[in-house]
Amino acid sequence: MQNVLDFINKLQKNNNREWFVENKKSFEDAKETVSSLFNHVYNELKPVDHLESLKIYRIYRDVRFSTDKTPYKNHFSMYIGRLQPEFRGGYYLHIEPENSFIGIGFFDPNKEDLLRIRKEIELDDELESILNSKDIKTTFGTLEGDEVKTAPKGFDKTHERIALLKKKQFLLIHKFTDKEVLSLDFYKEAANVFKKSRPFVDYMTDVLLTNLNGERE
Repeated sequence: MQNVLDFINKLQKNNNREWFVENKKSFEDAKETVSSLFNHVYNELKPVDHLESLKIYRIYRDVRFSTDKTPYKNHFSMYIGRLQPEFRGGYYLHIEPENSFIGIGFFDPNKEDLLRIRKEIELDDELESILNSKDIKTTFGTLEGDEVKTAPKGFDKTHERIALLKKKQFLLIHKFTDKEVLSLDFYKEAANVFKKSRPFVDYMTDVLLTNLNGERE
């Protein structure tokens, strides 16, 4: 993985097409290394979860609607969605010098899903209990994600779980040091972090596939 971090370090200082073309071989080598890592992580997870195909993101940026016209991303990344419609949520792994991390959960729930999640949070404290469990707290810290400034429409701003009700995204984040990324068994460590999120993603899946009475619709 050292060649991956080295390539990204250089790319961040030379994010232009001329440099990239001159260093295409270094890119291809880094891509091969990181793709192997991503596939190893996927193969660790596949026997214990219900997964869609592995998605490895391209390094080329779509700059058509962006004020940032640099042509390349300054990282490598992958995403594994859980097999819908029976399972929800997804797993994201981001590799970048001094900024590698895992993101798990629900980045952009639609209007109906967001309301369903909030209704469940309003009704009981199970999500709060999961987030406060030792494994989740130690591995991920607190729940991340954008939120509304005040109480969502139709919800009491004095509700005891208003902090969760305000969330628009429901994400667990775990960061890695470069030393961890460079370790020989990093793919196992990354997979283990994903596995530790299962109480959270399983709970959210159950909520999104049932009504407030816990019945499948």
